[in-house]
Amino acid sequence: MFSFFTRLTRPHQTYPLRINDGGRSAAGFIGGAGDCVVRSIAIATGLPYMQVYEDLRDANAHYAQERDNKLSRMLKQRGSSPRNGNHRNVFHEYILKQGFQWVPTMRVGAGCQVHLRPDELPKGTLIVKVSKHLTTVIDGVLHDTHDPSRRGSRCVYGYYIKNS
Repeated sequence: MFSFFTRLTRPHQTYPLRINDGGRSAAGFIGGAGDCVVRSIAIATGLPYMQVYEDLRDANAHYAQERDNKLSRMLKQRGSSPRNGNHRNVFHEYILKQGFQWVPTMRVGAGCQVHLRPDELPKGTLIVKVSKHLTTVIDGVLHDTHDPSRRGSRCVYGYYIKNS
């Protein structure tokens, strides 16, 4: 009976963390921001932070002008700045255009199948979608401003993997 609890409390293998803001501070930004999408894309692609920031601002503005739905109205109301967060409807196509492929890991009603840990994700350059956050894993190292893995228990909704 106690072996069941041992499996639940056993520490999981976790990624080593490299603190990386994707060039945000070098671009002159200070303070906190909801810019994990910009950071993750900049880190994974090697593009300058400001280029990704401006590209996503333009994509947000374009989406707000071209669509008439709840998201477009929200973008019009609060502005198109990527510092306010980014929606998948906008950033998904941008990431695909950078040479990545989307791999879903979670299905409706299936529960969590993949966690943010090295033994459950492939090697390579990944932009990983977890709840309310994007993070980057490059060659087995987590690149972010903090450790979002929850000691290896954070559920992965899916990931973008760089096409070889």
